[in-house]
Amino acid sequence: MNFSLYIAKRYLFSKSSNNAINIITGIAAVGVVVGAMSLFIVLSGFSGLKDFSLQFTDEFDSDLKILPESGKTIAFSEAQRTQLKNIEGIQNFSEIIEERVFLHYKGKNHIAYIKGVDSLYGKVTQLDSIMYFGEWFTPDEHQVVVGLSTIAKLSMGVNDYGAPLEIYVPKPGTGQLNALDPSDAFRKESVVVSGVYQVNEDLDTKYVFSDLDFARNLLSLDSTKISSIEMKLLPTASEENVRSEIENIFPSGILIKNRIQQNDALYKMLNTENIAVYLIFTLVLIIALFNVIGSIIMMVLDKRKNIKTLYNMGASLPEIRRIFFLQGTLMTVLGGLLGIFLGVLAVLAQLKFEFVAITSTLPYPVKLKFINIVVVFVTISVLGIIASRIASSRVREKLLV
Repeated sequence: MNFSLYIAKRYLFSKSSNNAINIITGIAAVGVVVGAMSLFIVLSGFSGLKDFSLQFTDEFDSDLKILPESGKTIAFSEAQRTQLKNIEGIQNFSEIIEERVFLHYKGKNHIAYIKGVDSLYGKVTQLDSIMYFGEWFTPDEHQVVVGLSTIAKLSMGVNDYGAPLEIYVPKPGTGQLNALDPSDAFRKESVVVSGVYQVNEDLDTKYVFSDLDFARNLLSLDSTKISSIEMKLLPTASEENVRSEIENIFPSGILIKNRIQQNDALYKMLNTENIAVYLIFTLVLIIALFNVIGSIIMMVLDKRKNIKTLYNMGASLPEIRRIFFLQGTLMTVLGGLLGIFLGVLAVLAQLKFEFVAITSTLPYPVKLKFINIVVVFVTISVLGIIASRIASSRVREKLLV
């Protein structure tokens, strides 16, 4: 093995007498470097985009959420509330009432969800991060907080007491008989917008935040009914243990979702896109490695006299094949390392100087992750070994005579 490695390094770093082979080998090496660099930069870009997309859900969604398994509400008694407070690992939890409502403002309409929250909601989610303008609502004051897109759609102002926002919900038990008379079919409340939140375009049009008691009265729910419970866990908490204790408090009829499960469609989309891009650029690497196969085969033909000399000196056919196998492996591994190094420099440059931008104020997000280095190195190494094995198999016995 040491003999084969020594000869392989000599062949790799020394120039051939044939200038065409030098050019082909150089092209193959550059292809490996550029391919590895491109794959690493693309994976880093998608890591940045993933974190950029998920930062909104990290600010808006809770660590754990209890939902009804069926229907729209769950029963939550005072005894269950006390038990939930005593669970080790739960830092805070907030009771939620959520239902679809109809918004009306100066002739403009919009369908959204009212989300009634209690006073602890700000300790479960990052309200300071999502507030765009104005103030969070004051309990018992008929105030709401709406999204920036809803404000634009309805052309509303903030703290406009002269023109309040009207919220309509169907009255319980109403049907088609009263559908032609809105005053009988719907319950209406007028509220003042105290503040505006901004998360992303979808969420900005979806929710209208209100006091929990306001939402409960609007929907005619009794004090034991809620739509969900959102929880913030301690950094040291075990999600599995917390889930187990919650299931003991609510024996049946509930679902418990973490942040990923609450946004499973978004996570699946991002992961699928990441895998698709990885496979596409891996295909590009495979095509680039055909140059490695070609350069090794050309080297085999160029070194026919040397191969015969080595064979006559006692080198076996497997040892001679191993020379060209190691040459191709070294070319791809070293080229891959150089490409990764250049890719890391490019990512660090983007993080520091932000020379690639999506808009004038938003730099293209990238993230330097060790796992991406490992993925690129393993990919280029495995593909390089396969390519080198194919090329070295072209050393046949007829070249030795």
